[in-house]
Amino acid sequence: MKIHHAEWAAQIRNDQRDQLDWHRLGEDLDRYGAAHMPGLLPADACHALTALYGDDRHFRSQVVMARHGFGSGEYKYFAYPLPALIQQLRTCFYPPLAAIANRWNQAMNIDVRYPATHAQYLERCHAAGQGRPTPLLLQYAAGDYNCLHQDLYGEHVFPLQMAILLSQPGKDFTGGEFVLTEQRPRMQSRAEVVPLKQGDAVVFAVHHRPVQGARGVYRVMMRHGVSRLRSGHRHTLGIIFHDAA
Repeated sequence: MKIHHAEWAAQIRNDQRDQLDWHRLGEDLDRYGAAHMPGLLPADACHALTALYGDDRHFRSQVVMARHGFGSGEYKYFAYPLPALIQQLRTCFYPPLAAIANRWNQAMNIDVRYPATHAQYLERCHAAGQGRPTPLLLQYAAGDYNCLHQDLYGEHVFPLQMAILLSQPGKDFTGGEFVLTEQRPRMQSRAEVVPLKQGDAVVFAVHHRPVQGARGVYRVMMRHGVSRLRSGHRHTLGIIFHDAA
């Protein structure tokens, strides 16, 4: 029997989210700028999300990276209404991430605070003219890669986002590691590679994050990307919590 996206969405409920070790996730985000969530989605959900890529009815636009100097590969932004599973991922994971984001902004002396629910935050985005949905599916083939970048789409930027690997490393593709870099003031940049399996998620800093130094807290600039695929095909779901102008 075919399982629909709404049925997977029902599995991504608050009780499942609350079973995650948020203390560990928060510590990893503070220390490394990224946190690993193993096995967030089952393989059949990954396959169904990957299959959406060929159906343009679900998307508002397509980007071929080479045309813009972004790398090599392509991605598509989902249109509203979002598939139920993607909508639920945004709704469910926003509140605990907003608590971390508010703590970060307080540490960095940034006045912005994030409301309790994702619906409230989207109201803020839409009132500022940021009304286009930003969740996306990315597709890579052998030789493709994604340059280091930040997903900034307007005045309002939620400082954390998620990526979920939909393909199986070693079977569907080789290479294609998720990479973060941290640009520290007056220091050399630091790289972080997050090894992911099919269905794993990584939460990471979009723009900058606080770091405790000898003279207090300072900001480090973060960028993320994907290393070159050696073979096969790789699909990833990106969950960005702010909408685009």
